[in-house]
Amino acid sequence: GGGGRFDPGLLYYAPQTWASDDTDGVERLKIQYGASMVYPLSSIGSHLSDVPNHQVGRSPGLAFRNEVAMFGTYGLELDITKLSAAELAQVKEAITTFKTYAELIHKGTFYRLVNPFAENQCSWIVVSQDRKEALVADYQVLGKPNPSYRRLPLAGLNPEEVYAIGQTNQCRFGKDLIHIGLILGGNYINRADEYWSRELPGDYHSRLYHLYQVDKD
Repeated sequence: GGGGRFDPGLLYYAPQTWASDDTDGVERLKIQYGASMVYPLSSIGSHLSDVPNHQVGRSPGLAFRNEVAMFGTYGLELDITKLSAAELAQVKEAITTFKTYAELIHKGTFYRLVNPFAENQCSWIVVSQDRKEALVADYQVLGKPNPSYRRLPLAGLNPEEVYAIGQTNQCRFGKDLIHIGLILGGNYINRADEYWSRELPGDYHSRLYHLYQVDKD
């Protein structure tokens, strides 16, 4: 398989190689998490592939599969002529999302945050060399009833600078995000109506958080 051809000496001859023929989004969390301990993301071949997956028969949503494949070389492994108009629009949006963050992903410093071999979640962060920008990816494999309050401590940020979290209305110090972390879900104390009406992430859920430095004022 592809992983059998992946060795450090290969990078002398080629800038990238195929990590594995297993392109299932859930399996790839573990494959890419492990490969990143030795290889830069820019060398790890990863594709947005078709479902049901040809290896395991699983069908995670396109957004989940895309947000896993983004953290590698990225490419498409599906027949776009067989996609519906809605699916094709999703693929175009997926490509745009990758292009938005491609330079940060390939040139930044990668930190593993939550180990998919040990948890139902997987999380990681890429931080730009000047530490002014970062991209966090958080993945949930299977949904659970009444999920607990989660915090995700980050890494690599400048502790003395303030970061805006693009997908929220928050601005927080780097040291706060490192030691306390991103707040993933509230506690709903005295807010029962909000608790019962909330949208649960469910199986194969992922979310990106784009962080960027802002003035302390």
